[in-house]
Amino acid sequence: MSVIVRAEAVRKSFGHLEVLKGIDLEVAEREVVVLLGASGSGKTTFLRCINHLEKIDGGRLSVDGELVGYRQHGDRLYELRENEVARKRAEIGMVFQRFNLFPHMTALQNVTCAPTHVRKVPRAAAEKRAYELLDRVGLADKAGAYPSMLSGGQQQRVAIARALAMDPKLMLFDEPTSALDPELVGDVLDAMKALARDGMTMVVVTHEMGFAREVGDRVVFMDAGVVVEQGVPRDVFANPKHERTKAFLSKIL
Repeated sequence: MSVIVRAEAVRKSFGHLEVLKGIDLEVAEREVVVLLGASGSGKTTFLRCINHLEKIDGGRLSVDGELVGYRQHGDRLYELRENEVARKRAEIGMVFQRFNLFPHMTALQNVTCAPTHVRKVPRAAAEKRAYELLDRVGLADKAGAYPSMLSGGQQQRVAIARALAMDPKLMLFDEPTSALDPELVGDVLDAMKALARDGMTMVVVTHEMGFAREVGDRVVFMDAGVVVEQGVPRDVFANPKHERTKAFLSKIL
């Protein structure tokens, strides 16, 4: 099975603060990897580096065999132009904590916007696909609704449909349920579980341990900018090897 994400000694700093201190990680095609760790451990920063929302300061990071944000000639790396970065980024879906929907657009328009403008998909074809995706996340009846008319959970599911509309090879989720009321979390997690069943490659930052146990092929525990421990969820949860992993899990399980 091919490797979709390969991180080699990835480093990232903000000023004098080194947030990622040499991340080595691979994500295989169709694999669901769940990143765990306390706030400030570097999970979200690493996720944002994968689609070049943040530039790495050291190491190498590639998606589906191509360097993220750079092109290599000989021994030198050259940064891609912004339009090239945007074209590559379109192949990676990302769902944020906050839904980031366009408030002046309906659910249908939010989902069709990128395919019609970035990929130049004909509107009729884009709308047909959008209806299919909204149905897939359980919102077929909300196509004409504006974000203000939807619950947080519904908005997040529209955001998932919007990301899927670009037919990404990889989906990134940054704590997609953390901004939701507890009773709205289940529907979003169900939509993510369905994606996993369909074979989507996913990297998920979440504190939903039930999701990690049920859907994750692997959990990766990060602390202070490094990968401390990783493995099959049932093994890591039942028998964590590292003291920092034990301390973290004892507070949330």
